[in-house]
Amino acid sequence: MARNKKALPLLENITICDVAAEGKAVAKVNDLVIFVPFVAPGDVVDIQITRKKNSYAEGRAVRFHSYSPNRTEAICSHFGTCGGCKWQHLSYSQQLIHKESQVLNALKRIGKIELAGIQPILGSEKTQFYRNKLEFTFSNKRWLTEKEISSNEPFTQMNALGFHIPGMFDKVLDIDYCWLQSDFSNKIRLDIKKYCLEHDYPFFDLRNQEGFMRNIIIRTSSTGEIMLIVVFYQNDMERISNLMDHLSKQFPEITSLLYIINQKANDTITDQEVLVYKGNDHIIEKMEDLKFKIGPKSFYQTNSEQAYVLYKVVREFAQLSGKELVYDLYTGTGTIANFIAHQADRVIGIEYVPEAIEDAKINAGLNGLKNTLFFAGDMKDILTQDFINEHERPDVIITDPPRAGMHTDVIDAILFARPKRIVYVSCNPATQARDLQLLDSGYKVEKVQPVDMFPHTHHIENVVLLTSRTVQNL
Repeated sequence: MARNKKALPLLENITICDVAAEGKAVAKVNDLVIFVPFVAPGDVVDIQITRKKNSYAEGRAVRFHSYSPNRTEAICSHFGTCGGCKWQHLSYSQQLIHKESQVLNALKRIGKIELAGIQPILGSEKTQFYRNKLEFTFSNKRWLTEKEISSNEPFTQMNALGFHIPGMFDKVLDIDYCWLQSDFSNKIRLDIKKYCLEHDYPFFDLRNQEGFMRNIIIRTSSTGEIMLIVVFYQNDMERISNLMDHLSKQFPEITSLLYIINQKANDTITDQEVLVYKGNDHIIEKMEDLKFKIGPKSFYQTNSEQAYVLYKVVREFAQLSGKELVYDLYTGTGTIANFIAHQADRVIGIEYVPEAIEDAKINAGLNGLKNTLFFAGDMKDILTQDFINEHERPDVIITDPPRAGMHTDVIDAILFARPKRIVYVSCNPATQARDLQLLDSGYKVEKVQPVDMFPHTHHIENVVLLTSRTVQNL
């Protein structure tokens, strides 16, 4: 006979004391740490425990006794259900305080190194409509909110076009209005949904892998160009043409109208053929006097205006005089490499994704840059002692690794290369702190500059300048 699970407790009149990872907040009851979403430090709430482990618990706020003075009204009707913008209920000034604290805590607690030159976080001028890229998913099994479920009404229309519910790959929240991308994005999404419902285009069944409409991706640029990628599951050209013709007529502003037929089990498009229905196969982004060609698979920072702020920090920290050899590790499509090329003698960019390196080369040519060189391959396999000996030791290394940080072989290669300066850009202060600790034997932290790229989320970019201890001691 199965044992009955012990009922999880309801904790009353608990004060939320801090923010935590993944956009959650923290409460402490005796020695128990409780992670709670969609609450703010200073809120006094009743918490229903939903999961309990030995060292921590998870719960949800079921009643508010009083609200934090740092709270603000969330503008999005989907707040509390959607997995994005989890800090909308915090004033932006408070978000910045917590993000800056998150960076410093990680560097001190994990890095355990001497810190200097800590500069105030650079906030985003735009806190709404700041993204240049969004992806929406079709589903024939939309997520019902708690309010809808408690209404006991029958729901016959279960199609959705929106965002995945966190942790539930086959459930999608239907989005009425999103505040992340320009309002034109909302108009395109809602029009596509309306057309598909009116013409009986089957929305995708994510669990059973059947249906017709799969995804849409909308990309915009600071130049005003717009890319729309429609992803279908079936190669039904009559239906595809009818929808694409409709979009072309309805939205002549779209400069790049593309489509993909994806019959794989996952939504990634990196290995898929992208077909041009109308217009260009790219859009153009500008930064200072540079142009960047952005294709459907290209990586580009999703907050264009803050990307410029971030890159200016990188350029300032690199302290280039025009005589330096710079290695740009994890260069992606070469945006940082090309951005700093005018101030350096030579720039060598290394990136794992071959398509990204091709974009980097195209963008270098587009801007008439003749002092850049790009290599594709696994960083730890390319950045070896032989590579450094062949291409000369760099004066400056710029590194912008993925969230997992740098492989220890890469760190060893950097220590072997002995650049005068390292500029480390990170989207994960925890792994950055770990890597800084490994570099501490040869390098000292001179400056720390957090940059907020993603308002209303817990995500943060951080730039650290390290200088060689050997050079300092000369």
